Amino acid sequence: MRVLALILMTALCLAACIEAPAIPDAGASDQACAAVSHKSDAYTVCRFSMSEHSIRLFHSDAEGEAYRQFSTLQRELDEQGQTLVFAMNGGMYHEDRSPVGFFRDEFGDRATVNTNDGPGNFHLKPNGVFWISRFDAGIHESQTYLDLEIDPVYATQSGPMLVIDGDLHPGLNPDGTSRRRRNGVGVSDDGTTVYFAISDTAVTFHDFATLFRDEIGVSNALFLDGQVSRIFAPEINRNELGSDLGPIVGVVE
Repeated sequence: MRVLALILMTALCLAACIEAPAIPDAGASDQACAAVSHKSDAYTVCRFSMSEHSIRLFHSDAEGEAYRQFSTLQRELDEQGQTLVFAMNGGMYHEDRSPVGFFRDEFGDRATVNTNDGPGNFHLKPNGVFWISRFDAGIHESQTYLDLEIDPVYATQSGPMLVIDGDLHPGLNPDGTSRRRRNGVGVSDDGTTVYFAISDTAVTFHDFATLFRDEIGVSNALFLDGQVSRIFAPEINRNELGSDLGPIVGVVE
């Protein structure tokens, strides 16, 4: 019986190791991004620690000219002696590429916090704000963000929230049939680790939210964009092309 129990325990351990998501350590400089399978869908998850990485938000240059493409932002940073090591859609935008909700970059606020009702994903309340300060980051529902009077270095508002204090957004239908490519962000409870995820197949909102709650294991996560979502991650040979972007979230060395 003791031998049988040992064999069973070993088998369970091996199964757990095989099924565990391959999300790299937040401080590992040689691997920030990894492929993750969740509910038979393929995702790319990138993990960055606030102490080891410079996570920023971008929209326009000092003259107010929108970057629109990862390559434009990459070129400007190169001229400044900096390197863009990761980028992704950083929030929703209007046809002129201006942010739909609150957005703050190094040049100040591009828009104020939007608590209006309206159509579309952004207004599927509650929406939220992803913010970055010098030493930590966070995600709060938009009204909570206002109530707390947070004054971060960078911030972007989008919607809907995917995970709220450990619970899925109540408006996400587990039986939903709308499948799109989607990207989003989650933050560890202590604010020291930021996770960016993009689906590599078309997924439902509900399944995308459970990726953050069940695989990545964060209590708060925010949807950033869908359908037009794409990623720049040279370490895994990803530099996806597409239509012009609005807000961009990036990691710089």
